[in-house]
Amino acid sequence: MKRVVTVLMEHFKRWGVDHIFGVPGKAVVPLVLEAGNQGIDYVLARHEAGAGYEAGGYAWRRGLGVAAGTSGPGGTNMITAAGQAKVFHQPVFFLTGHPSMKETGKPLGQDSTFFGTDLVQMFQSVTLFSARVERGEVLKSYLAHAVEKAVTGRRGPVHLAIPYDVLTEPIEPFELPFPEREPGTVSSRLDRVFPLLSGAQRPLLFLGKGVHLSGAYEEVRALAEGWGLPVATTPGGKGTFPTVHPLSLGSYGLGGGPEAEEYIRNGVDLLIVIGTSLSDMSLPALKPAEYPRHVIQFDVEPAFVGKSLPAPTLFIQGCAKTNLQALLKEMRAFAGTGVALAAAAIDSPAEHAGLQPAAGEAALAESGQEKAPDADAPALTARETMGILGEVLPEEATVIGDDGSHSYHAVRHLAVKRAGSFLFDDVFASMGHAIGYSIGAQLASPKERFVCLTGDGCLFMNGSELSTAVNSGANVIFVVLNNGRLDMVNKGMRAHVGRTDGTVFEIPLNVKGYAEAMGCRAFRCGTGDELRRALTAALALEETVVIEAMVDPEELPPTLARG
Repeated sequence: MKRVVTVLMEHFKRWGVDHIFGVPGKAVVPLVLEAGNQGIDYVLARHEAGAGYEAGGYAWRRGLGVAAGTSGPGGTNMITAAGQAKVFHQPVFFLTGHPSMKETGKPLGQDSTFFGTDLVQMFQSVTLFSARVERGEVLKSYLAHAVEKAVTGRRGPVHLAIPYDVLTEPIEPFELPFPEREPGTVSSRLDRVFPLLSGAQRPLLFLGKGVHLSGAYEEVRALAEGWGLPVATTPGGKGTFPTVHPLSLGSYGLGGGPEAEEYIRNGVDLLIVIGTSLSDMSLPALKPAEYPRHVIQFDVEPAFVGKSLPAPTLFIQGCAKTNLQALLKEMRAFAGTGVALAAAAIDSPAEHAGLQPAAGEAALAESGQEKAPDADAPALTARETMGILGEVLPEEATVIGDDGSHSYHAVRHLAVKRAGSFLFDDVFASMGHAIGYSIGAQLASPKERFVCLTGDGCLFMNGSELSTAVNSGANVIFVVLNNGRLDMVNKGMRAHVGRTDGTVFEIPLNVKGYAEAMGCRAFRCGTGDELRRALTAALALEETVVIEAMVDPEELPPTLARG
């Protein structure tokens, strides 16, 4: 016989989990102690939301992350992180406690059943599976259901609430294998793709974050190059295709650039959509006259297919990587039938978009979304910051963008040299989540170099996790754009309602001082040269580094296209 908590921790260890993130509390003390017994590092987060984000970043690199919080507020604090993981499709195991199953129904502190704060019910809408293990004998079936939901199919977070007395209950030990993620079946509709491709005169390959999730980087590149397809990415799809590639038109949607916008404005007869549900963040200003004539949409599930664009849509269901691999196998045979493939890659994205070489900058200025440089403005701008990051960061570095203007400046201006080197969520968009994701990813893959791109507003929300990074040895480089305000909301309110109430910090955050108080090495930069020197120094250090970039508070973000 073994205790429930022992069997549980043995499974996590066997499944490759070496770190669990959380904040201890009485209801989960057995879990914390048993993690140590099994050689699992219990990473003390500074807040349960931070623990959930850190588990999300860990899951992104390891395939499974675990966050543990005590009953009551420990669990409720993790709910936002669960919502972020669900939209990001990250397989995170959320574990919460409860004082005592046997005492349920009596007045209990931090009660997590329906007599108090029902965590099982609260987690249901932000996870793929949420259940309470009310006796030890059901652990095996509940654990099997939870891990299958987490790591197979569409993937995402799950939640188990295990009361204190159940954690310590003796049970017959068992062993569950880690579910293998099947590649999935190949769509029977793939043969209908080639006629649409061969007949298209102005096609566009439109990539979302599903390419990140499936790891289909090589497949989309081969498809684009094989058919000479121009490529645009959604904000969340930034990083799925190198922006330096001749076929890249950059990003479209919120924060998108002029090349993709101009190309779409001039007409698209076939839109090949891979890994995006085409949310309002991806199509914020698309006019009816700009709708494509036909759509081919690759996605795991049909929930939003055909809902955003009133155009005939060929739905290719299943894993994008699997279906693209099958499609690419047929390309050579199809070409051999005498039907010519599309034209070869063009010389520049601006040329393919129908722009003259310098037209991109002019389009930005005319759109009113980008402010022309001002001699009297502060020396450093967000746009310049992105240019310097692209210049100084090595190709192997991976940038994780937080939610705010800073990341939309990156969506438009940051050069991506390697597919998979930029990660950003534009849908759930919880501010500060990238701070935790960067820490979790760094601990999951310590030989990689991770850079967190965040802002002062995000740091106000989850900046205490800098201390977690220092104490756990997560040597992330945090680049914090500081303009003393919630910039995206500030500029949006100014443009649309003429007021900016509640968006400016009366006393701005001293990021360098704050970071140093958390134990970080910190730099403050007000010029491009200072930023270059700070980044170069940070790359040479093996410690947690925070770089504060003091940017122009009046610079307009590239997000004003959404109403």
